[in-house]
Amino acid sequence: LPLYRLTPRGDMTICLAFFNQNNPKISNYLQRIKSMFYHAYNSYLDNAFPYDELRPLTCDGQDTWGSFSLTLIDALDTLLVLGNRTEFQRVASLLQDTVDFDIDVNASVFETNIRVVGGLLSAHLLAGRAGMELEPGWPCSGPLLRMAEDAARKLLPAFQTPTGMPYGTVNLLHGVSPTETPVTCTAGVGTFILEFAMLSRLTGDPTFENAARRALRALWKTRSDIGLVGNHIDILSKKWVAQDAGIGAGVDSYFEYLVKGAIMLQDEELLNMFQAYDQAIQNYTRFDDWYLWVQMHKGTVSMPVFQSLEAFWPGLQSLLGNLDSAVRTFQNYYSVWRQFGGLPEFYSIPQGYTVDKREGYPLRPELIESAMYLFRATGDHTYLQLGFDALESIERIAKTPCGYASVKDLRDHQLDNRMESFFLAETIKYLYLLFDPTHFLHGGGTEGDGSWEEGGDGGQCVLGAGGFIFNTEAHPLDPAALYCCSRHAQDHQELRDILLSLSQPDGRSKPPAKQTEDPPPNPSDSIALKPGEKRTPPLLSCPVQPFNARLSIFGQVFTDNT
Repeated sequence: LPLYRLTPRGDMTICLAFFNQNNPKISNYLQRIKSMFYHAYNSYLDNAFPYDELRPLTCDGQDTWGSFSLTLIDALDTLLVLGNRTEFQRVASLLQDTVDFDIDVNASVFETNIRVVGGLLSAHLLAGRAGMELEPGWPCSGPLLRMAEDAARKLLPAFQTPTGMPYGTVNLLHGVSPTETPVTCTAGVGTFILEFAMLSRLTGDPTFENAARRALRALWKTRSDIGLVGNHIDILSKKWVAQDAGIGAGVDSYFEYLVKGAIMLQDEELLNMFQAYDQAIQNYTRFDDWYLWVQMHKGTVSMPVFQSLEAFWPGLQSLLGNLDSAVRTFQNYYSVWRQFGGLPEFYSIPQGYTVDKREGYPLRPELIESAMYLFRATGDHTYLQLGFDALESIERIAKTPCGYASVKDLRDHQLDNRMESFFLAETIKYLYLLFDPTHFLHGGGTEGDGSWEEGGDGGQCVLGAGGFIFNTEAHPLDPAALYCCSRHAQDHQELRDILLSLSQPDGRSKPPAKQTEDPPPNPSDSIALKPGEKRTPPLLSCPVQPFNARLSIFGQVFTDNT
């Protein structure tokens, strides 16, 4: 691409000054991505709503993961990412009027969490930017938050097991069926901490975060002697049913949530868990910057394949600063894309070709996701080229008169009659954000352009100033909201107590006043730390804390009147 070139350690700020939507080529790409979204989105509304998903070859709809207009919920925050506030407002109101979770439907606990709970939480946190009328105290209250809480409560019966690890499926009306299988995948156990912790911190109800943490800790205790976890586990007996260890399907988002949960919650326990896993992954599964599948107890190779879901890994590595490794692995994965015009679900590394019956490409986002992260980290235009390739491939191979169809076979480009909701929630969103590095989700914008918002009682919190965490369905969550709803009152009370103690003539401290609310769930004992060690919170746990509610690291106290 004939864009502005960077040296390997170039100044990203200088690059972004030129890299904007006024560049004719960039403007053209962004417009094409928008057109792609609206072709798929309008086709869903015209032919499939209120069903979960569009069937693009027959121009009709089907329910897949539940029965709650899944594509509309999944696509809601993408509307705002593309700048369509009017449609965001209309759909947010429509969902409140039409979606009911009190239905006799068997739903995937994992998929409902990442797509429905995550989508509603994200839309709730973006409602102010979308120009919606906000309840007093937002983001600690609001109709979309109540919908997310309602959906999550329907999932809680799945966690009521002796181990705390959840069943894979729950009936939204009746709970877990007596005949439900206790076998579920690793990701189905460990992919809840982002949404459930956000819910607990916003609503003040620790039930959700406690359930997610209990499941994580139970799963952590099942790892093998060499530090790996398998693919499927019996949640009642804690026995591993599938003992293949890797970073792909059935496991992927477990590792993703340990890293992103550690970042969002400033949680050392989660980070220590991931770092222990990562050491084992690098020792036993990495070969020439590919990641193979190995037997979890022995470390011997069981499947020398690359799965398309593994393509999230370079992006995750970039979040941890492991850029050299991330870049090399990305290039391996990109070479597969160039070979087929997409990533097959399974790719045999020794044979350099697709695996039988795994030749399809359901328009997954993972490689585009990693390209977005790596372009942000390096400024290397290789990642823009991947975005251009993806745009061209999807347009040429998958477009139909009624949307975009999953590719059944990348060898001959046969299509399948399905458009998964993640195409609108993730693939298009990451593609757009790749070409718009000054977007508000990246912390872009200039002072005074409305790039941040006030929140909480009296507007004491700053929201939307950057640093969003994407859940595994690409729904952005604002960590500042955690502080706004769960820490601000406690910090304010502590500050008042300190000032009161300093004002006592005899210098003695009075007993601290009774807290006005319970502290957020934040267990101090960490099973990932050495025995007896306690987690030490950072001095400034959130960069957007107001000065009137924190202590300076130099010891000065800022009061409301300062």
